[in-house]
Amino acid sequence: MRAVVFTDPALASEAGRFVWLEVDTERPTSAAILKKFPLRALPTYFIVEPDSERIAIRYVGGATVPGFKKILDDGDGMVRAAWANPELLRGDPAMAKHEGAGGGSGGASPIVDDLIARADRYYAAEDDSMAAVAYLTAIELAPDDWPSYGRAVESALFSLSNTGEHEKSLALAKSAWPRLSRTSSAATVATSGLDAAANLPEGTEGKDKLVAEFEAASRSVLNDPDIPATGDDRSGVYITLIGAHDTLGDSLGAAALTREWANFLDKEAAAAKTPEARTVFDSHRLSAYLELKEPEKAVPFLLQSQKDFPEDYNPPARLAAAYKAMNDLPKALEANSRALALVYGPRSLRVYDVRSDIQLAMGDNAAARATLEKAIQTAEAMPEGQRSPRTIANFKKKLDGLPKT
Repeated sequence: MRAVVFTDPALASEAGRFVWLEVDTERPTSAAILKKFPLRALPTYFIVEPDSERIAIRYVGGATVPGFKKILDDGDGMVRAAWANPELLRGDPAMAKHEGAGGGSGGASPIVDDLIARADRYYAAEDDSMAAVAYLTAIELAPDDWPSYGRAVESALFSLSNTGEHEKSLALAKSAWPRLSRTSSAATVATSGLDAAANLPEGTEGKDKLVAEFEAASRSVLNDPDIPATGDDRSGVYITLIGAHDTLGDSLGAAALTREWANFLDKEAAAAKTPEARTVFDSHRLSAYLELKEPEKAVPFLLQSQKDFPEDYNPPARLAAAYKAMNDLPKALEANSRALALVYGPRSLRVYDVRSDIQLAMGDNAAARATLEKAIQTAEAMPEGQRSPRTIANFKKKLDGLPKT
């Protein structure tokens, strides 16, 4: 988003409407913000009402420039509606009064405005079950020209996915696809439908047809340049396609798609206009080549990223993974040490974890034990909002599993 979307001149006109804040979630000073605004995934965007600091809109994932402008418009409308009717953004996401609420959803109707406000509050609070109900009801009642339709569908699909309601996800994706197939929401609708279809129980009537239908929809997003989607969005479509074939037990199909994915990523990286835009694809390119068992193909572009961004821990951390897969353990440990010198916050725990794996592969159990003990110490010292009991428990379990000598 920073490399491709936020640099677009079309967003310059938005500078005066909002106070723009970017939070480095790894810094200890960000712990209080994370506690107040919990994150399930990155990137996440919050539009916050300035007086109450209540969340007007939470949006998870990437977006095109037009899509992001629509999110901003919806957030602006929701905040202005809350000024007219303060109950819209109260801490309890109960149904607001119908009188005077208009504007939150583009003026569709007071009832729809209330529903989308309620849905956004549940969504912001990560209450997926209630959010899905409110979004689905708003979608059902909204007029055909409702400007918030795409965002509501995407948010509803995300909530339904988190609750494992595959049949409802399919029903929504099927009904929304004809309307959103040429929009910036196309990738989300197609991949949500495909993931839901692939995860239906074996023997479900019509499962194969549904999978084929949404695989074709996903392919259309990949192959049609007129559908507004970033390279990163299209890479995400490949990931869903590969995951669906894995879920269905089609290892050959998944392997062919992974090769196609790697070729796509290489072309996107080669066409990038800046080093930062090129490195956007480093993580996915590494994943593709690890899956293809060709980690050596990741080394050149990761070395280039390390040269271009010497203060970024990501290139050496990824190099460590590539070298480990190549069984070049001394180089893997050296790259991991470079990453460890640069990383901070919760991300450091992943670097420690990989370091212990490298040391175990080298047969140095004592060093691996020391690394895991340091990781536990670091994790336990993190402030509330960044401290993860689950991560600490996993490190302790791994430490307990090490040989005693």
